[in-house]
Amino acid sequence: MNSGGGMKTNRGDTLDMFPVDVRSPPLGHTMIDLFAGAGGLSEGLREAGFHSLYANEIKSRHAETYALNHPGTIVDARDIRLVNAEEVREELRLAKGELDLLAGGPPCQGFSINAPVRSGDDQRNHLFKEFLRFVGEFAPRAVLIENVPGLVSFADGETLAAILDALKGLGYCADVRILYAPHYGVPQMRWRTVIVGLQDGTCLRDVFPEPAHQAPLRVNFTSKFGGRNIVSYPAEMELPAHISVRDAIDDLPTLKNGELGNPVKPYRTPPQNDFQRILRAGSAGVVNHEAANLSAVNLQRLAHIPPGGNWTNIPEPLLPEGMRQARRSDHTKRYGRVDPNGLASTILTKCDPHWGAYFHYDQDRAFTVREAARIQSFPDTFRFSGSRVEQYEQVGNAVPPLLAAAIGRSLSLALRHNGLATKELASAV
Repeated sequence: MNSGGGMKTNRGDTLDMFPVDVRSPPLGHTMIDLFAGAGGLSEGLREAGFHSLYANEIKSRHAETYALNHPGTIVDARDIRLVNAEEVREELRLAKGELDLLAGGPPCQGFSINAPVRSGDDQRNHLFKEFLRFVGEFAPRAVLIENVPGLVSFADGETLAAILDALKGLGYCADVRILYAPHYGVPQMRWRTVIVGLQDGTCLRDVFPEPAHQAPLRVNFTSKFGGRNIVSYPAEMELPAHISVRDAIDDLPTLKNGELGNPVKPYRTPPQNDFQRILRAGSAGVVNHEAANLSAVNLQRLAHIPPGGNWTNIPEPLLPEGMRQARRSDHTKRYGRVDPNGLASTILTKCDPHWGAYFHYDQDRAFTVREAARIQSFPDTFRFSGSRVEQYEQVGNAVPPLLAAAIGRSLSLALRHNGLATKELASAV
């Protein structure tokens, strides 16, 4: 953690030695990203026309990956509680109200419905206040906060209500939706709570993206807030089907258990569909694609699991001792071999088969980092730094870029509509 001195760029320079493209960003919308992780949210927003001027991420390896993939962005790895927001704004040479979007995902573990303890005393929960501090300083045209679905029910909804009230107090009309990633072309069962705020006077209608795909789903969390349902469902019945796991990764090179191979590998096939074509754009080969070495007992277990199967297909003598007494209706994703025609389990911070369906559908191994990244919808040009363990963590913690891009396109339209309305009002006056 760098707690003193000048703010650092991704090249190690001080902030007042910006690359020219940060001082004079390209056409499009400007943004900054707080609690940025490896950059999944920024990656999707970039596809929607947003240019990230500054990102803050305290985990050094995540920040390194962000910098590697966003060379025109200032990446600050200091604890955000030690960062002076006014200094950042002044160094970026932005007047209050000039920034288009302030986006980010404050740490969500304390809000997760899967966390063992969800306490208001968890210091991670209070990092929302740091995000709001930046909102107050920059007064951006729009605010985007993403989190887990459990945020809606945390403290009986009081935390979410407080965030919306705080945004209102800062001059924003704000609303919340729970979005399902497969509805936007992401091939995994992943839900995110999304809060969008626009400056007072801006209409929030259509600011959340409409689902573009049909997909099987199961809601196992609180889906109502303020007496209304906030889960976005498809409005049309004739939408395309979801993107399957096979759709997502079947063109990637075949690997044996534990096989590393060359750092850059040729694709197994030409692109087989639009998803592969889009994610392969500009890529000269496959990186971050190495097979972890499964233990002998896990290979024995895997031999009994068909595509779409799970731990219940494993003979009892081969089961972990703690699972031998489990009901067969429990833990249905553990030791799962993913259904190639279905959706993947939510990609977590490690593709450990004990916690989910992370066995490949027809290769006797677990997903590689690149396969996990594809399932998260990262483009193949996006490179992850660090050890394989660190790379899995970066992928699992990220916002799926295709989901972020869908949100970004809706936000971009809202900002442009508001800009035109403002100009028309000014001319009328």
